[in-house]
Amino acid sequence: MTIGDHLDSLYGLPAYPFPHAKAPKDGLPEPDGHAWRIASDVYDSDEPWESAFARFCADVDTTRVRALIVGAWSDAYDSAPTAVVEALVAAKDRFPALRALFIGDMVMEECEISWIRQTDLTPLLAAFPRLEEFGARGGTELAFPALDHSSLRRLTLETGGLPAEVVRGVGASDLPALEHLDLWLGTPDYGGDSEVSDLEGILSGARLPRLRELALRNSEMQDAVAVAVAAAPVVARLEVLDLSMGVLTDDGATALLAGQPLTHLRKLDLHHHYLSEPVQERIRQTLATAGVEVDLDRADADEDEEDDGTVWRYVSVGE
Repeated sequence: MTIGDHLDSLYGLPAYPFPHAKAPKDGLPEPDGHAWRIASDVYDSDEPWESAFARFCADVDTTRVRALIVGAWSDAYDSAPTAVVEALVAAKDRFPALRALFIGDMVMEECEISWIRQTDLTPLLAAFPRLEEFGARGGTELAFPALDHSSLRRLTLETGGLPAEVVRGVGASDLPALEHLDLWLGTPDYGGDSEVSDLEGILSGARLPRLRELALRNSEMQDAVAVAVAAAPVVARLEVLDLSMGVLTDDGATALLAGQPLTHLRKLDLHHHYLSEPVQERIRQTLATAGVEVDLDRADADEDEEDDGTVWRYVSVGE
């Protein structure tokens, strides 16, 4: 599966695409009622993203804007969004109400998730200390050195392969307000070179005192993640645990069931899995009957078998 739809909302606000240069400007909505999506064309663009952003700043009362979605920038498959980051940082004083920012909202026709080139995005968090939601799509060249941010409540990094340094950087960050963390770990084929040990800072929960929803998903090493989660201190305070979209087999699920109790959870999301029916039934009997909402939808969990008996299983979102 690949990404087929743009974000339809951010920060609880419906997404609204800022018109292209030649489109009519009449009837723009109220600045604070939508998450504004600003985009260029990936291929043969007539207007760089920075120019579209300059038009936006001229046409919209930016002091009232609460959420911004950065869509495609020119040659996103070949160019990191350095100029995008610089333009946003330079305009920080014009956005006193900004609370949510997402970088790289592109669908497969624009740029496959693992083709999107990223950069160090932490200058944006430094420039906007009152941000409550931050997200990005694409892991190639993504950097996230450890930082302190006292306001951030939701952090999402969607990738087909999340670099180990990024995983460690998130785990080493002091995020006292963070309630929701969603990491798509991906596969080594697309740069996901992390190991379970890289998750230690996250699973300890030491720097995440308010974390209530944890997603470590879309991973080729989902069994190993499940084993680590089974004994992780952070789990005791969670309401939602999401190990979906990856290559989770009976080994990982059995370890999860044998670990610390999970009956305190409100939801356990395991959709897109490779579990046998007996193990699925064990999960239902252990958790669903205790009132935990359990998602065991297999949906697009495909596997291929070679003539020699080798079985290939896939994460939900790779290329």
